[in-house]
Amino acid sequence: MDFTFTDDQLAFREAISRFLMTEAAPEMLREIWETDVGRSPDLRNKIAAQGLTALSVPEALGGLGMDDVAWALMTQELGYYAIPDSLADTAYVAAGLLSALGDGHPARERLLPRIADGSLRLAIGHPVNLLVSDAQLAEVLILLDGDQVHAVSRAEVDVEANPSIDASRRLGRVSWTPSAATCLASGEEGRALGAQLLDRGALSVAGQLLGLAQRMLDLSVDYVAQRKQFGKPIGSFQAVKHHLADVARQIEMAKPVLYRAAHGLAHGEAAASLWVSQARLACCEASWLAARKGIQVHGAMGYTWEVDLQMFMKRAWSLDASWGDRGFHKSRVAEYLFGDQARLGPGHTFEE
Repeated sequence: MDFTFTDDQLAFREAISRFLMTEAAPEMLREIWETDVGRSPDLRNKIAAQGLTALSVPEALGGLGMDDVAWALMTQELGYYAIPDSLADTAYVAAGLLSALGDGHPARERLLPRIADGSLRLAIGHPVNLLVSDAQLAEVLILLDGDQVHAVSRAEVDVEANPSIDASRRLGRVSWTPSAATCLASGEEGRALGAQLLDRGALSVAGQLLGLAQRMLDLSVDYVAQRKQFGKPIGSFQAVKHHLADVARQIEMAKPVLYRAAHGLAHGEAAASLWVSQARLACCEASWLAARKGIQVHGAMGYTWEVDLQMFMKRAWSLDASWGDRGFHKSRVAEYLFGDQARLGPGHTFEE
């Protein structure tokens, strides 16, 4: 079995990274975040023109038809460049849910082409998230009510804005009334779609956290190479090297865990939720370590608005409880580890 990424996946990631390096530089993002809406339609349209919003939309509906494995790479780039998480919610999480609806489903046929061309912004509410990202700005909201999944227009919900430590996030508390007209699926189908929604949301956050960790590490490495003390760059001191080496190790350990979870989701494996929670915990740990060590090597100035580190640090903190906090994901892992049917050891990592 070959678990390496395809040339198409790697080339697409490289193209997106080069594009975001130019179009989503920190100084540009600061200007966008300081506006009332905190979003740039122009940047969104440019991202759509690169094909990112069409990545997992079926080819028959104008997309590229790629799966969760490709998104395990893309969400890292979204995290690395601090792109608001609602883009992943729309192009990955919501697109995955809509694609799972039966062929010919009205909502599937109506919404997926607009996700692909970038003209639709979706927000997603789930019981594990008390607040909904971009609820005020979305045209359509995907919301759950028991075993029912609903697609609700913005005009049918009330949104109470809620501030965030992360200047890029626009959070809201949503109030709404379910109706038969907005219901996409219910019963067993609704429960299955809700479970997939949670797993893809958590995997999306895991990828972003890993990208954030890498960006904070890169910023810290650049800083210690320039900052001098006693006539030498502080990066030459052994203690500083050890701090950053710990972060690099944690990031590299988290990558295969993330990719394992993406593979499980893409192939509909029974234990996919377990792999997702494991990835969420590993990537969260990497981001928290990168933030803590980054502050240590930057000193007190790491907290200040003028230093780029704080942008990515605050994003990592704010995403920590999104799509399930650590306690939630630790419980899912523990339920498996202490269950009677646990299949542990290298021989059970992948099924024959």
